[in-house]
Amino acid sequence: MQRIAQDWLVLSELTQHSGTAVGIIMALQFGPPILLISFAGRVVDKVDHRKLLIFTQLFLALTAFLLGILVLTHSITLWEVYLFAGLVGCISAFDSPARQIFITELVGESNLPNALALNSILFNSAQLTGPAIAGIFISLFGSGWVFILNGMSFIVVIVSLTLLKKNQLFKSSHVKSTEQGLVHTLSYIKQKPELMIVLVMLFILGTYGLNFPVYISTMTINVFHGNAHLFGILSSTMAIGSILGGIFVANKKYPNLQLLILSSLLFFIVGSVAAWIPSEIWFGIMLASLGALTQVFTTTTNSFVQLTTAPEMRGRVMAVYMGIFLGCTPLGAPFAGWIADILSPRWSLFFAALSGGLAALVGYVFKKRVHKFKTHTI
Repeated sequence: MQRIAQDWLVLSELTQHSGTAVGIIMALQFGPPILLISFAGRVVDKVDHRKLLIFTQLFLALTAFLLGILVLTHSITLWEVYLFAGLVGCISAFDSPARQIFITELVGESNLPNALALNSILFNSAQLTGPAIAGIFISLFGSGWVFILNGMSFIVVIVSLTLLKKNQLFKSSHVKSTEQGLVHTLSYIKQKPELMIVLVMLFILGTYGLNFPVYISTMTINVFHGNAHLFGILSSTMAIGSILGGIFVANKKYPNLQLLILSSLLFFIVGSVAAWIPSEIWFGIMLASLGALTQVFTTTTNSFVQLTTAPEMRGRVMAVYMGIFLGCTPLGAPFAGWIADILSPRWSLFFAALSGGLAALVGYVFKKRVHKFKTHTI
């Protein structure tokens, strides 16, 4: 709900429908995980994940409350939205990898792929209802109250974390040395070719292909001439697809590179069709398909990275993963917004689809080389 309110606030109240401004917001909100990879990874590997999550959720709640108060008092400016987006990005640099690893502590490694898929289903179920409710709330009460509601929701999360039975958690190993930072982590990844190629594919698709707030908002306003309600509905249709994609992945026992290549290729095909679809109804259907494919790709990548990483390195490797997943997407966000402003939202979405094709090509070439190497070795 807050994401929808924030994008709508920037598009309709603080700018003249600027896709570039939305892209900058994404860059500020999701860029810090890249800059803080080394420090955040070491912190996550050292501290108690449950306690860390309590602190990060508390600070995220404060940012939501403060942003809501500024909007309700009509004292908000675009620069303050930029500031809060940057603060959320800094907090998320620690929150996101800790949250992903904490799933392992809840269920253990044997159930991790299924748990990650179920976690994605729950997350996207919220995304299904959230945007639609946000559209109604924005129309009736304005953006400010959406931020206040989001702040209140963190209270429930914090209470839940404090009530967990700590003696039943599957505690992960922690590294004793504090000197092994980003260089050591990258060296570790380099020694695992399949892990490295999966992260490269995530970088390619994530940098430009996953900027959906830019694509959906600009398509809603500039192509289909819709309002906040249509924006919420289109975002919800994508969440429907994400839930279906999560259910599909939940039935997979172990993640594999072939599934990543196939989902990237289909992302290219469906995204290319969605870019030029004439009707908002069919566009919504295409968004649902893109949501499913994105969920399959990202959840499979997450499982693959965690299961192929040693427990004592998991925090730092997952910091790299989240840095790419959350941080590299905003690198392409300003460009995505710029293409939408200069050419059209349709061209912007088409270029996003091309990133899926490139990721699939990279994965396919790597797989063929590995197969050729194994054949020659035999």
